[in-house]
Amino acid sequence: MSSAANPLRDAQDRRLPRIAGPSGLVIFGVTGDLSRKKLMPAVYDLANRGLLPPGFSLVGFARREWEDQDFCQVVHDSVKQYARTPFREEVWRQLGEGMRFVPGVFDDDDAFARLKSTIEELDKSRGTGGNFAFYLSVPPKFFPTVLEQLKEHGLSDAPDGSWRRAVIEKPFGHDLASAQELNRVVHRVFRQSDVFRIDHYLGKETVQNILALRFANTMFEPLWNRSYVDHVQITMAEDIGIGGRAGYYDGIGAARDVIQNHLLQLLALTAMEEPVSFDAKALVTEKLKVLNAVRLPKDLGRHTVRGQYRAGWQGGEKVPGYLEEEGIDPASRTDTYAAIKLEIDNRRWAGVPFYLRTGKRLGRRVTEIAVVFQRAPYSPFDATDTQELGQNALVIRVQPDEGVMIRFGSKVPGTSMEIRDVTMDFAYGESFTESSPEAYERLILDVLLGDANLFPRHQEVERSWEILDPIEEYWDAHGRPEPYTAGTWGPQAADEMLARDGRSWRRP
Repeated sequence: MSSAANPLRDAQDRRLPRIAGPSGLVIFGVTGDLSRKKLMPAVYDLANRGLLPPGFSLVGFARREWEDQDFCQVVHDSVKQYARTPFREEVWRQLGEGMRFVPGVFDDDDAFARLKSTIEELDKSRGTGGNFAFYLSVPPKFFPTVLEQLKEHGLSDAPDGSWRRAVIEKPFGHDLASAQELNRVVHRVFRQSDVFRIDHYLGKETVQNILALRFANTMFEPLWNRSYVDHVQITMAEDIGIGGRAGYYDGIGAARDVIQNHLLQLLALTAMEEPVSFDAKALVTEKLKVLNAVRLPKDLGRHTVRGQYRAGWQGGEKVPGYLEEEGIDPASRTDTYAAIKLEIDNRRWAGVPFYLRTGKRLGRRVTEIAVVFQRAPYSPFDATDTQELGQNALVIRVQPDEGVMIRFGSKVPGTSMEIRDVTMDFAYGESFTESSPEAYERLILDVLLGDANLFPRHQEVERSWEILDPIEEYWDAHGRPEPYTAGTWGPQAADEMLARDGRSWRRP
């Protein structure tokens, strides 16, 4: 066969390396919220953008007595309601032809036998080439059962020249021991390189922009160290309560739910050294170096805080406290707010504190990384000239209003020398005509392409638990979370924690 270039390929088409080859996706727990609101719409949006192969197939597995057309209808309704891109009949028709549904429970051998024959049928009718990813959108307690069944029925073994991959949603364990056990189970069934642990934060454009900002620009990197940075604040605030998640959330809490994965990953990306390339191995190497250098404060009582929201007003309505939420034990000590101070023992960051905080029912929904710079070492201005001047800061807004903001001092117009904070703002929505893809679009496509650079490896997961476990153990042995009123920015103790260091939390 001639190796001449394909004349239909346009070298300027930036999508080409990113179009998935023949493949299919099996979703376990396909009736859940995540699947309906995120996964199915993301699959449709990828198809709509021309990034999926023509024969792409979607298989749903759940405990429902549905036919294929019932499943097709559910996907259709989810896509219509939640998809980011416009609904196009021809795209839907092509996608719909590859949809199948397998009813059954996870320990049902017959159901897995049906799943196997469904996959074999799709290989023949749709040309999926034996390439399938298995997405475990199920509660963590079912992970081992599903994985064992995939192994038992030969579904995890790829035919020659094909691949089989596992996608696992968080939470990945609830402490170090459970994470290690889960890793052992997963790696008995799938090779390390075929396991994709989803942290949807890493799929967000703004998180990837941390790397672009630092390593594609010469104006930031020289300042990105202990000589210029005073401290870093990483915040993930939510304005909602626990909603219907009492069963999952109680006993887990804010620190396990958010700090262990999302915030420690953001810390690693903010603090890491430049990788030799942007492939998965090089990125993991640099992130792990940072996580291994993270040091906990000696006095956990002074440098960690946990809180629990109580009734208050939010968005103009009265909301209940955590202990009054449906399904919550009135004696629960679960944290809905957590703030911790960490340091990184390496040459770049020695002595620079990283403050991480997360909480529910806070002032507004926002996730941001604020790199706060030191004050000028000498100021020729009078103290009264600069009394309204704060510290320079570079703020990366991950959500909502994705973008980057720089705060610096400027002279106020007038005859006197008065200097005040001003901001320069870059917003994704205003600078680019293309809207950012949903995180799950990027992540599902990466799974189908086998591109693992946005997925935490098992070493990162285990190291993150090593950092958080001593804090959780300390909290278990010391009292209760401090109450804070819904709609505020957390407990008083969190403000005191920073005030002791001569600092204060940013109001996002």
